[in-house]
Amino acid sequence: MKLIKIPFSAGGLGKTLGTELAPDKIIDELKQIFLNEQGVKPEFSVESVKVNNSNITETNENIYNHIMQNDEMPIILGGDHSITYACFKAFSKQFENPGIVVFDAHPDCENNFSPPTHEDFLRVLIEENHVKRGNVILVGLRSWHKNEYDYLKQNKIKFFSMKEIASEGIKEVSEAVMSAALQFGSLYISIDIDVLDPAFAPGTGYLEPAGLSSRELIFFLQRLTNLKNLKAFDLVEVNPKLDMNSLTSKTGAKIISELFKRSL
Repeated sequence: MKLIKIPFSAGGLGKTLGTELAPDKIIDELKQIFLNEQGVKPEFSVESVKVNNSNITETNENIYNHIMQNDEMPIILGGDHSITYACFKAFSKQFENPGIVVFDAHPDCENNFSPPTHEDFLRVLIEENHVKRGNVILVGLRSWHKNEYDYLKQNKIKFFSMKEIASEGIKEVSEAVMSAALQFGSLYISIDIDVLDPAFAPGTGYLEPAGLSSRELIFFLQRLTNLKNLKAFDLVEVNPKLDMNSLTSKTGAKIISELFKRSL
């Protein structure tokens, strides 16, 4: 499997400095995992996108061009969440009827910035018609501004808040997400590590209490990775500068390791 490093932190409005260190740190931790829970050893090649942390537009162009040249399912390591804009923009050109499942504490649907940042990349993807409103699913929400909440409601964007997950149960919600995602022609999964409760992922810039446990997130992913239409995956917002005992980087590596499946 191919890992693509995007060590970019300038899309976080000055709040994500340190996320550029995450790809190398996560890969170092991944190398320490002998077998994942499916009994598979994570074996991978590594590529890196050239980034310019003083120029978001140039970096987005580099990301877009790199992903467009990709010929196999990539696992993309950020970096801040703004990288998903260019990654999915390229993805939407490669596959029919693309859809995205985003695990995040926040909707990332603030009023449009130009170029897109980690606070509004999803809204820009929607409004630029790179993804249909009905092909977006958000999981783990628990912190939002009123304009974001209104945007989700007005545009009938499917989301599962932490309140709903706690009420309905992790198995039921995962089944609902899988059922909806199966309708996409192609599936892109994006994980902002802050979807996890800070007890499990302290190394990120926006600590939001009452999130998913690492076990719950792994449960979600072990099910979603069985979907035949899954074509790309990213992990973002891990910040080694803010981490404690490398816990967040280790958790990131654990997440990535569970994407490696036994060949049939």
